[in-house]
Amino acid sequence: MWNERYDRPDYLFGKEPSQFLKTHADHLTPGDTALSVADGEGRNAVFLAESGLRVTAFDHAPNALEKARVLAGEHGVTVDFRQSDITQWDWDAVQYDVVVAIFIQFAGPDLRDAIFEGMQRALKPGGLLLLHGYAPRQVEYGTGGPPYRENMYTLPMLQKTFAGLDILHSADYDAELDEGEGHSGPSALIDLIARKPTEG
Repeated sequence: MWNERYDRPDYLFGKEPSQFLKTHADHLTPGDTALSVADGEGRNAVFLAESGLRVTAFDHAPNALEKARVLAGEHGVTVDFRQSDITQWDWDAVQYDVVVAIFIQFAGPDLRDAIFEGMQRALKPGGLLLLHGYAPRQVEYGTGGPPYRENMYTLPMLQKTFAGLDILHSADYDAELDEGEGHSGPSALIDLIARKPTEG
């Protein structure tokens, strides 16, 4: 399905990074390692690399990765792009300073729980999680994301799921998005920024 959605000459979600990522770029530290989850056509991974991070990004759709590599070349940055279904990604292979997951709401509740648990394992002690997505009322707006309320986030759900992390920022708000055809118009948004406690 995603390969078909990305089969177009332009970029479905545009070439600019998520507004959330730009707004919170002060949390990014040059030289840190980062994992961008289900990164699509590369807009967020490229921004992370431009910010000086050493970035690994994966997506299931090969044509999205082709476009992501082109975008990285346009910006003169290097990203380790890998093709992987999210159910096959090895969350335990490497731990990262930063894990970024933006609009990954193709996942229903069971898969989402597994992804969230995996992302926490993929964080180094002291590592930072940057999570951004839609609230359930987004289904009524119809300006992006799947038409499934159960796939969306609420702050209580995220606070419970990530109770083992130190939450630095959380927000539930409406804003106008202009992130390509895929995310365009009034949107119901959820942010979460959290840090994994340092061991010892």
